[in-house]
Amino acid sequence: MRIHKQERNYVITAMMAVTITVLIVIFSEDAFNAALEGLKVWWEIVFPSLLPFFIIAEILMGLGVVHFMGALLEPLMRPLFKVPGVGAFAMAMGLASGYPIGAKITASLRRKRLCSKTEAERLVSFTNTADPLFMVGAVAVGMFHRADLGIIIAGAHYISSIIIGLVLRFYKGEKSERTFMPRKNKNRRNILSYAITELIEARKNDGRPLGELLGDSVRESVNTLLMVGGFIILFSVITEIFIVTGLINAMTRFFMYILQPLGLSQTMVLPLISGFFEITNGTNLASQAMAPLLQQVIIANAVIAWSGLSVHAQVATMVNGTDIKLKPYVFARILQSILAGVITIFLFIPYSKKIEPTFLPFLQQMNLQNGLLLISAIFVTILGGSLFLSLLIYTIQKIRIIYFHFHR
Repeated sequence: MRIHKQERNYVITAMMAVTITVLIVIFSEDAFNAALEGLKVWWEIVFPSLLPFFIIAEILMGLGVVHFMGALLEPLMRPLFKVPGVGAFAMAMGLASGYPIGAKITASLRRKRLCSKTEAERLVSFTNTADPLFMVGAVAVGMFHRADLGIIIAGAHYISSIIIGLVLRFYKGEKSERTFMPRKNKNRRNILSYAITELIEARKNDGRPLGELLGDSVRESVNTLLMVGGFIILFSVITEIFIVTGLINAMTRFFMYILQPLGLSQTMVLPLISGFFEITNGTNLASQAMAPLLQQVIIANAVIAWSGLSVHAQVATMVNGTDIKLKPYVFARILQSILAGVITIFLFIPYSKKIEPTFLPFLQQMNLQNGLLLISAIFVTILGGSLFLSLLIYTIQKIRIIYFHFHR
């Protein structure tokens, strides 16, 4: 009997699922403890830190505020990243709130046809980032016990993410279609008037009363976070099964071929393999490895940039039902892992000279409350800075048009 490639994939997938199920039954105690650990991470960190921002994102989209910001931010986002202005909202929320809100907002924008397929693939590749509460609170303070490392970890992650956005502007080049087209009378009015019109039209098209919009936002946000929690628990169990069965050790030789030319310690193999599946375990093992601190931080940043198959599965679920392809996203994760590791080396130089930031006490006392404050500050800073630059670019363009009009 001849089996086609697709049918062979079905058989392999089924066999893998059965194998994992059998291993979970055999190592049920380890699987149970791993599930509890995953549940603890989700309930104590992920759920309270993401829920407010998920709800706010849904409400702002329903009220037309995202359309308003999109019109104002078009002069910045279009030439810089080749995405529509509404992409700035996904970028600000993604960089401030972490996985997987960037993917969720991008998918919503695509469903509402506020961005094209290519633009959505660019957007999801650099807006779906780790949140500062995880990088500073969980990794720097909780795992490394060094609050000042939070600056290096978060800095390398955000810088590499922006670089990815700039690189992906060349993705498909001029073939990139534009679904979101401006209104014909846009150029006859100032940008603020146009933005207000976009807000009103979006609100009319939505049409839901405020109470219904609020209820839908809460319901969808909670359902989404339940799905995220399920993925965190599932991959925590799978990673633990790989560890207790010794399957991870079988992958050690392959990774050693990569690490040896780079001069990295052999002890960094386990964090890399674990981080390939799940970000939290990978970064934790990197902080415990017997290796120089610089190497530990490099691997931790690489793992955070890659984000693990657990986050990839969350992103795949978020974009399900759209035409967004994940190949650019996976490529971006690989490239960002490399960039984050390289950038870490340069950011580590001030740390090696014992230069301490003035806000170090704030980082040392990082908890959920301070983390939410930091997330809010980052969101406002990114969105406010983007708005200022966009309006500045718009003003300069208008001045140039008026200048050339009077000097023709």
